[in-house]
Amino acid sequence: MKKQKGLLSILLGASLLLLSACGSGNESNVGQGSEAEEKVLRIGATGQSYPFAYKEGEKLQGFDVEVVEAVANKIGYKVEWHLADFSGVMGLLETGRIDTVSNQVAMTEQRKEKFNFSQTYAYAGTQIIVKDDNTVIHSVKDLKGKTVAAVLGSNHAKNLEKQDPNKEITIRTYESQEGTLNDVAYGRVDAYVNGRSVLLAQIEKTGLPLKLAGDPISYEEVAFPFRKDEKNDKIRAEFDKALTELREDGTLKKLSEKYFKADVTVKLPNQP
Repeated sequence: MKKQKGLLSILLGASLLLLSACGSGNESNVGQGSEAEEKVLRIGATGQSYPFAYKEGEKLQGFDVEVVEAVANKIGYKVEWHLADFSGVMGLLETGRIDTVSNQVAMTEQRKEKFNFSQTYAYAGTQIIVKDDNTVIHSVKDLKGKTVAAVLGSNHAKNLEKQDPNKEITIRTYESQEGTLNDVAYGRVDAYVNGRSVLLAQIEKTGLPLKLAGDPISYEEVAFPFRKDEKNDKIRAEFDKALTELREDGTLKKLSEKYFKADVTVKLPNQP
């Protein structure tokens, strides 16, 4: 009987010790989990948008990648990347599975109905490019009767269509950017429209005989979109503060010049 009591006491003591250990572990994990969650920003990008957010090997890099990482560093967050095509990442944002998108999101009126935006961190202009020996095309007016390349469904293709109400321009659409620059350089099309900043970077990278033709035909402001709720309004306010500081200390300009050889974080002289 004494042996049974002794054994019972040992088992009871071991059980209490085990319960105490489990209780301590759970409380500790909850605290760490909450703290970690508060310090992580879930950011969407395509990983295929040179030079904004693209992968080279396994490394994600680009202008927008470095801008958001600089913001996160300022406000004490770590970045967790979520990659999908552009419509996919915007869908992730809309359903609350990510906090924002860092992939040249233009502030269109349609998007403003769904999201609140941070302050502008870059300016995008729909730009025409031509072969470097072209002396005929200087503006949209010169595109009448010409064939112009554009990426299917892009804002830039839509902006060109708005400038051509009488359908006097032949717009040849491509599924992606691949091939468009070569088609201009080798005379298969007369011109190509895309974002001014991306064209500057692509001309620099490829070395193809291309040049910008005139001023952009339209302008858009680029910013970080957030869902419309109290939690995201607080994060957006932190982003705005960090972006102001990054602009004032020259970081935004430095990053822009690294990727574009120009400062796309300020308006062009003739931009309204």
